[in-house]
This record gives sequence, C-alpha cells and structure tokens, in this order.
Amino acid sequence: MARIRHPKPNASPGCRVERVLDLIDGKWKGVILYQLMAGTLRFNEIRRKINNVTQRMLTNQLRELEEDGLIVRKVYAQVPPKVEYSLSDRGRSLEPVINSLKAWGEAHLPTLENEQDVAA
Repeated sequence: MARIRHPKPNASPGCRVERVLDLIDGKWKGVILYQLMAGTLRFNEIRRKINNVTQRMLTNQLRELEEDGLIVRKVYAQVPPKVEYSLSDRGRSLEPVINSLKAWGEAHLPTLENEQDVAA
C-alpha cells in the first residue's frame, strides 16, 4: 500500500521549485529515476542496482513515481508475471536535472574514502 501523501501547506504560492522537489521527494526516487535513465528495468533489476532498498519501500516509491507520471509500468500477461519500468516522457525530461545533481555531488561532496579518513 502506497503511503498517503498529505498536501503541504502552501507556504509559497506558485513556487515551482517546491512542486518539483515534491515529485522527487523520497529516499529512493532520485536513485530510481537515475537507474531508469539507462533504459527499461524489471523490479528485481532495480532492486539489485539499489543495494539498501527494501522490497516494500521500492514498491511504494515506484507506485508514487507512476502516480506522478514520471515512470511507466508495463505488465505482460504471462506466467510468471513480467513487469517492466521505464521513464515516461515527463520523467525523461528530468534527465538534465538528475545529471546536474550527480555532477554537483561529485564536485562538492566528499567521497566515501574521504569521509572514512575524517572519521578515523
């Protein structure tokens, strides 16, 4: 069952940034979108690419992304069932944004090795 999303108070009417961030808000949504940029994937393929996500969380995040029109879920009528996920045209339009976030992270966030050096 997908989580119930409660509307946020309209702190800044018409703020498009806030509305866009609401679409990709979620621990795994950005990562899911990034993985789907490479092409269509099945559920377990996504789960293998995202190591720490639980099956329930991945299901919920995929449902929300589908509800928001960012991904397309295609179900094949066969046994065993086959379900594929891909970016919708709307989701594909987020590619430059996601690539920019990745580039910013690479430039401004310490690597895992650096974080471990600081902690030691």
